[in-house]
Amino acid sequence: MLLKVNNLSVDLDGENIIKNLSFEVSKGEIMTILGPNGAGKSVLIRTLLGFLPHKGEITWDKKYKIGYLPQGLNQLLTKDLPLTVKDFFNLKEPIPDKNEIVRYLSMVGLKEDVLSKNTGNLSGGEFQRVLMAWVLIGDPDILFLDEPTTGIDLGGGETIYSLLKKIREEKDLTIILITHDLNIVYGFTDKVLCISRKEHACFGKPHEVMSPQNLEDIFGTKLKYYEHK
Repeated sequence: MLLKVNNLSVDLDGENIIKNLSFEVSKGEIMTILGPNGAGKSVLIRTLLGFLPHKGEITWDKKYKIGYLPQGLNQLLTKDLPLTVKDFFNLKEPIPDKNEIVRYLSMVGLKEDVLSKNTGNLSGGEFQRVLMAWVLIGDPDILFLDEPTTGIDLGGGETIYSLLKKIREEKDLTIILITHDLNIVYGFTDKVLCISRKEHACFGKPHEVMSPQNLEDIFGTKLKYYEHK
């Protein structure tokens, strides 16, 4: 067992965001956190990373090298900065070798010439791919990804998930991510943790816990889904 969470509660500004949440993650698993906006998904990741105070127990098996891609990063944040993609990678410590940078950029579908481009001039999808290469380049043991395909079209998003699945298999990587892509959850995830704005939560294998009734309870609206075989 890599991570065990028991009766986790998080209060922010006097508001209870997470209440009595328990789950476990094993080494090499992919766990998806699923739920509506405002349910506390990003708060949960930041709490697991040690950024927020909490009650309850968060127990790690040992120290791990962690990669974290937060939500809301986009190329517009750097549009007024003279920052190329190469400069961006040079901010890492230690500074990665250029050949290593090119290798990871190629993994996410980008060519070497992107290194000379200003980050603020990239498209949303290109910037998200750069971020994915950035978070992978240090060979982390665990990846925390908060909506990693934001700004990427459907085909590109599936490419990113396929890449993550391949790297997980090669490196025994553990991945904890947030996504709204329900189809990805079925095809990509070992476990799913469902949380809502209420106390309702479910945890287990996707095909066991993602029933229409559970999804309605979580998202607060009528839902239908169709299984393709």
